[in-house]
Amino acid sequence: MPEPDLSLLIDAARAAGEIACSYTGPEARRWDKPAGAGPVTEADIAVNDMLEERLRAARPDYGWLSEETEDNSDRLDRDRVFIVDPIDGTRGFAEGDKSWAHALAVVEHGEVTAAVIYLPMHDLLYSAERGAGAQLNGAAITASENRDLDRAEILATRPNLEAKHWRKGAVPQFRRAYRPSLAYRMALVAQGRYDGMLTLRPSWEWDIAAGDLILQEAGAICTDRRGAPLRFNNPRPQVNGVIAAGRSLHERLSAALEPRDPDIAPALVLPNDPAA
Repeated sequence: MPEPDLSLLIDAARAAGEIACSYTGPEARRWDKPAGAGPVTEADIAVNDMLEERLRAARPDYGWLSEETEDNSDRLDRDRVFIVDPIDGTRGFAEGDKSWAHALAVVEHGEVTAAVIYLPMHDLLYSAERGAGAQLNGAAITASENRDLDRAEILATRPNLEAKHWRKGAVPQFRRAYRPSLAYRMALVAQGRYDGMLTLRPSWEWDIAAGDLILQEAGAICTDRRGAPLRFNNPRPQVNGVIAAGRSLHERLSAALEPRDPDIAPALVLPNDPAA
């Protein structure tokens, strides 16, 4: 009998960590992707190659979507799909930062059913299976229940605090924090270390799929910037931003945001863009 999807993802994430940690980030060969799509290193490619071979061999009927694999439409015809970011936070990895992550998810008919976010340099493994709760290194985690937006600590980049994003330009006075890896930001909210997170730019599915389930299973609400549930394995693998927090705080964040996107034609966010 095949092992459960979550066990498969956990084992694969740990193997990814061994590969990535065998490289010294600043010394790893690095180059820029075409069309200004951000940096990539030889570690990203090595991890991606291992994950694709290992996971697809274990589940040959699943589709595949990864930041470091050229996309094609085959995945759209599959009931289940792996969505993977081999190294989330490549820019930080290449600069010697330790807060990069492997993000792995299984999506079934648009919803995440199993997820892992692993930070090998910090020995942090976040995991979740639909209906079974979220865990950090095997112990249950729960999102913050803080209801006071002005006293909240929110993970976000500075551009998200521009007045144009908020109703009548009134930016809430919450405390802002930041981590380079978007997947890690989502995991930290699920853990209750921070009260919420938001990114108001289009977000790539491989950055957020794993975090979406981990947040939900930790009791948080995770939606796009307009409050709609996140759906995955889209023909263009992006969603319209992400807001995540406990239920009451999520409502307050959503209510404070400008309901219309302030930019008529917002610029496409590229992989590893620090403004995400």
